[in-house]
Amino acid sequence: MFEFLRPLWRNRHFIPAAISGEFKSRVARSKIGTLWFVLQPLAMATIYALVLSEVLGAKLGGIEQAGAYSVYLLAGITAWSLFTEILTRCINMFLEYANVLKKISFPKVYLPIVVLGGALINNGLLFITVAVIIALYGFFPSFAWISLILPMIVSIMLAFGVGVVLGVMNIFTRDVAQVMTVVTNLWFWLTPIVYTDNQVGSSVGRVLVFNPMTPVVKFYHDVIVYRITPDYISLLYPACLGLALVLLSGFVFWRASPEIVDAL
Repeated sequence: MFEFLRPLWRNRHFIPAAISGEFKSRVARSKIGTLWFVLQPLAMATIYALVLSEVLGAKLGGIEQAGAYSVYLLAGITAWSLFTEILTRCINMFLEYANVLKKISFPKVYLPIVVLGGALINNGLLFITVAVIIALYGFFPSFAWISLILPMIVSIMLAFGVGVVLGVMNIFTRDVAQVMTVVTNLWFWLTPIVYTDNQVGSSVGRVLVFNPMTPVVKFYHDVIVYRITPDYISLLYPACLGLALVLLSGFVFWRASPEIVDAL
């Protein structure tokens, strides 16, 4: 395992260049370039805000400030977008880079790192855009926003751990990606993004307790929307789970690495 991970440190200067090249290649043939990385989640938040807030009259309890519900949606979708992009890209990364893996000999351990770096850039662009939009509603960024680094790290560990394991499985069983599309959609609706956790029944509420993304999204809401001190202890469960998944993904990746190219 140590020998498998050693190239990461030995060739660490290559990683930023690889992330930059991967990012540029994704926008090379796009007319509006990096805007696509923020337009899709913003469009989703806008649709939910219009349907739920304007049509169904949904409001955010406890806050009378105009646009509070829209800000609530944007904060939750920003947190969710980081998780789902890392998860989805890790599941498909070996198939996406199949031609490169077959033609060029390089440490495969670079792939998850490059995917992770690209996802962080995309989410950073989205976060900046969301910060500007919610400032127009009167929810201005504050020093407390620095604490959002913690739920981001937890979200990254969860998505990375699950994504790499499923990415390896997806090489040998291509149905994994299709199944996870359905699971991810269900997971979204079982996370308090378009609703608050006190708006659901007891049966759904019990599911939310075991959902590791619930405290992550709630942390975003507390800091950005409610502007209260978040519950740091609530991140302990998803953080421990994420760490265990990262260790598991490293072991699975290491064991499957010699067979990856042949299976592709």
